[in-house]
Amino acid sequence: MMSLFIFLEIHVGCTEDVISWIRVPSDVREQYLKIKASGLKLQLCTNETQATRENFVRKLRAMGFDISVAEVTAPAPAACRLLKERGLRPHLLVHDDLVPEFAEIDKTNPNCVVLGDAAENFTYANLNEAFRLLIGMEKPVLISLGKGRYYKETDGLKLDVGAYMKALEYACDVQAEVVGKPAKRFFESALAELGVPPEQAIMIGDDIVNDVGGAQQCGMRALQVRTGKYRPSDENHPEVKPDAYVNNLAEAVDIILQHL
Repeated sequence: MMSLFIFLEIHVGCTEDVISWIRVPSDVREQYLKIKASGLKLQLCTNETQATRENFVRKLRAMGFDISVAEVTAPAPAACRLLKERGLRPHLLVHDDLVPEFAEIDKTNPNCVVLGDAAENFTYANLNEAFRLLIGMEKPVLISLGKGRYYKETDGLKLDVGAYMKALEYACDVQAEVVGKPAKRFFESALAELGVPPEQAIMIGDDIVNDVGGAQQCGMRALQVRTGKYRPSDENHPEVKPDAYVNNLAEAVDIILQHL
């Protein structure tokens, strides 16, 4: 049976009292249930780094999504695995709500910097502290939980972690290791969690580079939806060409189900 990856551009960086699901299209839950009912395997792939995976899932459940933590692939758990494998001790420049994800990681005497979507924590002082740590290392290690340029909120577009990653790369003359989308390792991890080969998986996303390009480099097929971060100029991208464009998630799901 074909397996389906679905990317939801969901922002969960909100307070405990006010859950603002400002980036979830109204038909997402309906399409999610349709996929589940079809018998297709489903994995949610997100670059969300403003909440732990457990918090992310808890808030999805509050919206009526019957989903488990194992059905979500996110950058922070992947980063933790990498840190443990290589004996790295991070200095964290991440969102406050993401810090608990690194609770079991030794952070004394840092020998690397981990960068996420820190939002209001992206101050000059915090960036300069990360810069000083990196520039003082003999072999600086910068790990980024993504490389997105921007994301969309109700009040407009906002700079994403990739912009700050590039600043530190330039200042420290270092190449960041990206563990979120579009890193090949991220998609390989998601495939492993589903237990399927890439040729049996389809990625649905709105980001031409992070979603479509990242999935295709692993041998997956990828559809780009003309919503969210999509821009008309994406259709003239010099390197990444989706297997198909769809106007919304409902159209993508219908196409896939028709070809089963």
